[in-house]
Amino acid sequence: MKKICVIYGGISTENEVSQMSAKSVIDNLNKEKYEIHKIYIDKDGKWYKIKDDKKEELDNIIKELKSYDCVFPVLHGKGGEDGTIQGMFEMFNIPYVGCGVFASSAGMDKVYTKILFEKAGLNQTPYVYIKAKGEEFFIVNDDFEEEKLDLEKIISKLKFPMFVKPSNSGSSVGVRRATNKEELQLSIQYASKYDDKILVEQGIIGKEVECAVLGKEKIVASTVGEIQSAETFYSYDAKYNMPESKTVIPAQISEDIIEEIRKLAIRAFKTIDGKGLSRVDFFVEEKTNKVYINEINTMPGFTKISMYPKLFEAVGILYPELLDKLIEAI
Repeated sequence: MKKICVIYGGISTENEVSQMSAKSVIDNLNKEKYEIHKIYIDKDGKWYKIKDDKKEELDNIIKELKSYDCVFPVLHGKGGEDGTIQGMFEMFNIPYVGCGVFASSAGMDKVYTKILFEKAGLNQTPYVYIKAKGEEFFIVNDDFEEEKLDLEKIISKLKFPMFVKPSNSGSSVGVRRATNKEELQLSIQYASKYDDKILVEQGIIGKEVECAVLGKEKIVASTVGEIQSAETFYSYDAKYNMPESKTVIPAQISEDIIEEIRKLAIRAFKTIDGKGLSRVDFFVEEKTNKVYINEINTMPGFTKISMYPKLFEAVGILYPELLDKLIEAI
């Protein structure tokens, strides 16, 4: 029987989401195949072994991790999904589920994901990269030279509505939709609370869809699911606090577009040198049916309402089997 340790919590703003995801993973791991252990990382970065709902702070983290056959880091955001903890696992030769150091860091940083996707020829919405330095903001051009922020330059390049995002954040934390110049300025200031790298993207009128990928040598893609948000975009509240938000599987788009998105999802995964799992998000423009890649999530949500397990369930891979496949893909 394999000893599996599920690690959850973390120092990021997605600590609570991680706890929900981990509960679902633990509930669905095959108890006849795995001896399941739990480690919780609190928001201050302290590690605790959890047994019978009791917490014991770990003094020797590496020794503890080396006692397991495999660790499953169900961690979202900074410190868990950005390559840092994956680097620790690699350094101490600890087998782990999910993407490696490069894929994790590249997938977490939305700005650099854009650059990689552009190189891979994946169609994206126009965007502007902004850096915050204290109270000042600078536009970073294609040559990576910086010039002081001029909102008019953004407005001349992108059309409203625009979406303003911290480059390193997940679950739509720090994301705002701007429909005019004043909202754009406030949204940039708001995003800077979460990261000093900020992405401003032109909005797309159409469907927001997602595709899950799985594997190591042979990569497979799920069907495509559609997000029907209770708000004007799929915000944190719309994802986790609004039951009116719905997911439709398969998405209400043609089979040809579903197949196109599946192929693009695999290409995006390979572009960042992914391994194990990811969820790739797209837009399908309303008037043209043109597909735009949005972003890739190397540790997607695993809550009971999360798209990743539901997408594979729709093609016949049930949650426990999916977890088996992820562990096998180490």
